[in-house]
Amino acid sequence: MVPVALLLASSLQSQTPAPAPRPAAPPPPAAVRAPAPPAPPALPADAPAAERAAAAAERAAIAAERAAEASARLAEAIERLSEVTTRGPIAPPPPPAAPAPEAAAAAAAPEKKPSVWDVSVGLSLISLTGNASTLTVSGLASALRKTDKWIYSVKAFGAYGRSRPPQVEGEVESLSQVVALNAGVELRGDRRFTQEISGYLLAGVDTDHIKSVEARPYGEAGASIFWFDTKRDEKASVRETVLRTDFAFRYARETRFQYYPERVDLPDVDLGGPRFGALFRYGVSKDITFQEEAEILVSVISDSRILFSSQTQVMANLTDALALGVGFLVKSDSAPPPGKVSTDTALSFNLTVAL
Repeated sequence: MVPVALLLASSLQSQTPAPAPRPAAPPPPAAVRAPAPPAPPALPADAPAAERAAAAAERAAIAAERAAEASARLAEAIERLSEVTTRGPIAPPPPPAAPAPEAAAAAAAPEKKPSVWDVSVGLSLISLTGNASTLTVSGLASALRKTDKWIYSVKAFGAYGRSRPPQVEGEVESLSQVVALNAGVELRGDRRFTQEISGYLLAGVDTDHIKSVEARPYGEAGASIFWFDTKRDEKASVRETVLRTDFAFRYARETRFQYYPERVDLPDVDLGGPRFGALFRYGVSKDITFQEEAEILVSVISDSRILFSSQTQVMANLTDALALGVGFLVKSDSAPPPGKVSTDTALSFNLTVAL
């Protein structure tokens, strides 16, 4: 009976069909795979030989199916390995490209904040030695700040000069005399109502010892109209153009003292009346700017008096921060202090630095 059972088991195993080849796809997750068929229960020892042979055959079939599944998984693993080998080793990702030197420098440099104030300082010097001796120094400074609603400006100037008349050899040397001694500072704040119209307050003080003016503090309130206010734009070929007119009332207290040739105290005077001013600036070219600033004050307090001043400047940019300029100043007073002429002029060459 045993040989017959073995023969029957071998026959059943040979008749079990081989599993079809599976496509090269990733194996399903273990959670979705079909569970293996359970093994048949063990038969008691006194069971008939035929039943034991059938049970043995069934166990052999289950083992054959499990072996076929293991062979299929092994074939899939071998196929995947061959695909990886065919593609070759996976190349590492290329390193990031190094930034250009200009970009790296720009990234490393701190962000430059726009300047809050536009500041410029100018200086001129004249020195003569030999038969005649002359030394004249003058300077000016200005600062400007603009916001959406306000415009702030500060101006300051000063000049000092000494001169000695021509000397004849063998004679007593003449003493040098002061020929220029003046200074002033002015503060102004504009409140913009629109881009063209603003109201402003102004305060300042100046002195001129040569003209017998010891001090002249003043205050002013008025309105301004910006007829043109175009900034320079090289890309759009637009040149700078500014035209502003002022209409205001000014009051000043002029304290007088004669310093030269003899020291004499003079009576003080008051000034008060309408003031009209104009500022025109135009970019002639990329590096050349023309500017004209003029004002006239008509005093109606006590005696009638008219003060007029005009300053013309031409500036040529040498670099972005350095400019060379020439200016001509005219000041006229219809009622100057006693012994003084009514009109003064000054021609100056100055070097201006923008900070």
